[in-house]
Amino acid sequence: MKPSRGKTPKKTPRKPQNKDPVEVYCRLRPISEDLDICVTVVNSNTIQLKPPENSIAVKNGNYKETQHTFKFVFPELISQKALFDHVALPLVDDLIHGKNALLFMYGITSSGKTHTMQGTPGDGGILPRCLDVLFNSLGDLQARKYVFKPDRANGFDVQTEADAMMDRQKKELLAPPPTPKSTPKTPRRRPPQNDIATMVRVPDTNRIGSVDEDNNYSVFVSYIEIYNNYIYDLLEDTQSDGINQKQWQTPKSREDLNAIPLQSKTLREDSNHNMYVANCTEIETKNTEEAYGIFMKGQRRRKVAHTQLNTESSRSHSVFNIRLVQAPLDPVGEEVLQDKDQVCVAQLSLVDLAGSERTGRTQNSGDRLREAGNINASLMTLRTCIEVLRENQMNNFNKIVPYRDSKVTHIFKNYFDGEGKVRMVVCVNPQSADYDETTHVMRFAEVTQEVQVARPTAVKFDIGLTPGRRRANLIYKKMLEDGAELEDLPMETPVIINLGPAFPCLEINDPNEDTTLQNLIAFLAERERRRHTLQEELTRKQGAFRAHLMEMEREMETLKQQNDELNMKLSSKDKNVQRFEKRIKTLEQENGMLQRTHTAYEYSKRELETELIEEKTKIKKQKHEQERLRQALKGVAGSEKMKWEKECEKRVRATQMEMQTKIWVKDEKLRQLKQIVCARQEREDKARKAKADLNRTRSPPPKMTQPPVKLRHRRSRSTSNAWIDHKPATTLDTETVLQPAGLKKKHTVAVPTVKDLKGTENYMLTHQEEDSKGELETKLYKAEVLQTRGGGRAVQFTDIERLKTERPASTSPKDRKRAAEEELDSGEWTDIETRCAVGYEGRPGNADPAAVHIVPSKKMKK
Repeated sequence: MKPSRGKTPKKTPRKPQNKDPVEVYCRLRPISEDLDICVTVVNSNTIQLKPPENSIAVKNGNYKETQHTFKFVFPELISQKALFDHVALPLVDDLIHGKNALLFMYGITSSGKTHTMQGTPGDGGILPRCLDVLFNSLGDLQARKYVFKPDRANGFDVQTEADAMMDRQKKELLAPPPTPKSTPKTPRRRPPQNDIATMVRVPDTNRIGSVDEDNNYSVFVSYIEIYNNYIYDLLEDTQSDGINQKQWQTPKSREDLNAIPLQSKTLREDSNHNMYVANCTEIETKNTEEAYGIFMKGQRRRKVAHTQLNTESSRSHSVFNIRLVQAPLDPVGEEVLQDKDQVCVAQLSLVDLAGSERTGRTQNSGDRLREAGNINASLMTLRTCIEVLRENQMNNFNKIVPYRDSKVTHIFKNYFDGEGKVRMVVCVNPQSADYDETTHVMRFAEVTQEVQVARPTAVKFDIGLTPGRRRANLIYKKMLEDGAELEDLPMETPVIINLGPAFPCLEINDPNEDTTLQNLIAFLAERERRRHTLQEELTRKQGAFRAHLMEMEREMETLKQQNDELNMKLSSKDKNVQRFEKRIKTLEQENGMLQRTHTAYEYSKRELETELIEEKTKIKKQKHEQERLRQALKGVAGSEKMKWEKECEKRVRATQMEMQTKIWVKDEKLRQLKQIVCARQEREDKARKAKADLNRTRSPPPKMTQPPVKLRHRRSRSTSNAWIDHKPATTLDTETVLQPAGLKKKHTVAVPTVKDLKGTENYMLTHQEEDSKGELETKLYKAEVLQTRGGGRAVQFTDIERLKTERPASTSPKDRKRAAEEELDSGEWTDIETRCAVGYEGRPGNADPAAVHIVPSKKMKK
């Protein structure tokens, strides 16, 4: 059955008029002397704002200086300790006495809120000093670990020391094993990290004196952030932590922890109408170092980004909760009283609000812009809630406060509607550039100071138990440790269990006196109440003893059964051991036989390996002999080849000489034939010339003139001298000397259109092609543009001009190649008889000799 959640002990009823205003403090951030300031300190409670010339207020015509009053104003050079003693030390005192408290930092971005909360190693902020004072005050009054356990419903359960010890042992057994040490490697040099947890910190030595020694205390811490109006647990163990413990135990950087995904949490209301974060991780701590280390681990997960106004700007609201759980000791003063109703839980919430931003100054975009919008929206909701509360309290209104509009206001609803002490530290950057944002902060601070919060009352554990029972128990144990016997203990040792002080005076001197009877009735009622409490404690102790005895009996029966089972298993194991020993002997015999067989096989193997080596040697020798024969045959074949090549070359040279001789003979015959033909031709030319001289007259010879050539087409002589020169894009420039002239109004186009032909009467087409000799020939086709009956244009060609270049006394490459081939063929494949078969022969009746082909007669073979 699930235990019911404990309730806070009954408190003294408070009067409605017992309210205190929210205390607002102001702290100025130190700035450089060369910067202009707009904030000055008037006195310890007042500051004055002066609008600079470049502010929006001055641009709107507002030159008025304003003064604002606070509970206390801390100047720029104030130390963290002085601020803590004035602001947070009373809250720690209230926490120890069972009172709730809320302290939050408010201001624009880059105003020193996070520094005020955390501080530096040499001068710690509010948070580490609260932990120092709390643990200094508790000292040895802390309960053992796991005596108080969270019940996941904003309460705590109480366990006995035995149950707590079992939980501690389970925690130690379930703890991940340490990572085995491998071969040490040279560590990589990493840049130094600004980790406050790894630095030497100066602790605060203050302590609270009025601590109830008859109570046991436990400190639980939790750390959450509100990012984009979602709540995240910064101490949550994610799934990757269970897989990779090394990464969780030693996070490398803030980016590594931000890479671990976190699940958003929800807000719930407990049975006392207090708001809490469901399934939030609460860790029990026993000293400041452990608690501050947990804070720094969560701090690395917090959303921080670089902006124009701050290198590490907080992008979320963070809440660090310190919960102090206390419960009275039993009548013996040994353990915590096992009554959940007597458990008191007090909470101190330290809130670091993200600073408000103006997009015009930060120049944010993307995620930074969305974050800034959510931050400003949540702060605006906080202002709205404060204003509605102030109106309700001042005007006795009953307006609904919009706590649910933002997670920041919803989670702190208990402090404003319930009871507790609320304090706010307004951090101000006095530079002139922040004047406009600072004025809004000042207005919010003034409104907040007018809100009244119910005054908390201390919890009194007046349950009839004797005060000083812890100290008496310690004295009793010390005397037993020193070896004192029970008979030697001093009789004046105070009784641990009693029904209260002695009876009051019962003497009645006046019949009308009622005071004595009333005192007696109150004394007897108190005595009866204490007797009832002691009777309940006795019944509980008896029940606990009976339950413990029954548990021991059950455990003894279980141990007996386990002992019997182990004996049976032991006998079975003995039988198995005997069987295995016999089996081992059999296997050893088989192993010996196999060893002998193995030795024989090894000997055979060595013999075969020797034979194999010999065979390989023989094969190698054979291959070497074959290679030698191959080289010898190769040399013989080469010598024979060279011999035949020389013989062939000799025969070829002889044949060439023979053919050359024949060619020379043929050339000589041809030369003689040519001389005969040429001599006859010269004689005929001389005879013809002599005859012509005889027939010559004295009249001058007529002049040879070329006959006139009639043109086939009439050249265009139009009155208009405008031409359309149709020259395709592939036309090449021939660079000839002769070019078309007289075309003054010429319009050159690559593709003519109808529009081009309408404005002219002459048309010329340029066409290039290769002639038969391989030269480039350019043709100019001239035409007249005529209008048709349908209104169109028709082209009538009238003339063609050719532009051509040619090398003098040159033939085409094709002709030269063909002549060379014919000459080669005639020289190589014809003999003298074939070439001499053609001759010049003069016959009677013919004026000139003619070429005659003579076919030699073939002789018949007998």
